[in-house]
Amino acid sequence: MRLVALAGGTGAAKLLRGLDTLLERGAMTVVGNTGDDAEVWGLHVSPDLDTVCYTLGGLLDEERGWGLRDESFRTLGEMVRFGEPTWFNLGDRDLATHLHRTRLLAEGRSLSEVTAKLAADLGVRHAVLPMSDQPVRTRVLGPDGWLGFQEYFVREKTQVEVRAVEYAGAPEARPAPGLVEAIGAADAVLVCPSNPVTSVGPILAVPGIVEALHGTRAPVLAISPIVGGRAVSGPAGRLMAARGLPVSALGIAQGYAPWLDILIIDDEDAALAPSIEAAGARPVVASTLMTGRVEEMRLARRILETLA
Repeated sequence: MRLVALAGGTGAAKLLRGLDTLLERGAMTVVGNTGDDAEVWGLHVSPDLDTVCYTLGGLLDEERGWGLRDESFRTLGEMVRFGEPTWFNLGDRDLATHLHRTRLLAEGRSLSEVTAKLAADLGVRHAVLPMSDQPVRTRVLGPDGWLGFQEYFVREKTQVEVRAVEYAGAPEARPAPGLVEAIGAADAVLVCPSNPVTSVGPILAVPGIVEALHGTRAPVLAISPIVGGRAVSGPAGRLMAARGLPVSALGIAQGYAPWLDILIIDDEDAALAPSIEAAGARPVVASTLMTGRVEEMRLARRILETLA
């Protein structure tokens, strides 16, 4: 089975790790969100791409849910001496990834080429693509003006009233080379349980990707990141409400209509199944909370059984 997965954040990484244990090498193409990308100390940082690669490479710091395990932060501490901003935590081992990426980009390589090399070097068994080689940046409008996503998410800890979200640069961007073709050739497309506004939204904002989802003959299956009217993690609920969507699995179905075919919802939301079907997606009820490796594999297996 050839799968394409649209991915952003820790929920996506957990699901991908579960799928990785059940699939042959090279069976997945992971399309990572780069709307979260930022420049930190002159380095190009791609948080969602790195989380996917660290997780699939078996290198993730499980306790924090991001970055590399066995990490130290001595460089971060020293940057205080020079008055550099230190609200974005870059670990010493993690810095090697960003230094390497930044150097290769400066040499003229595309983000797709660099990501493929990093994924291979980190031991990832599947293809990993950025959504685009052109810069697309998620920005959040708060009471005092626009914030970059990392400023909103990390520096302000999402404690800012959100008045609008935009994807700067998206109209001029193009899908990464091979992305549209991968969707067209896939046996199934997965939309991981990621924030629909700031993780999946930037991917969908790149011209040509929604059209590819409309045009593919493969079923498009999403997993709801909302359980019992609450986001499993992060500010997805507040951002959905700001977009006028119900903070529920039904809101996910409405947000991804009309190209969504199947929506996996949690047992807790089984009563929403008729409404989701009315919104145009086939509901599948399952246990979706991934609290450990067993739960990750169980959800991955349920997805593959649904697609069989």
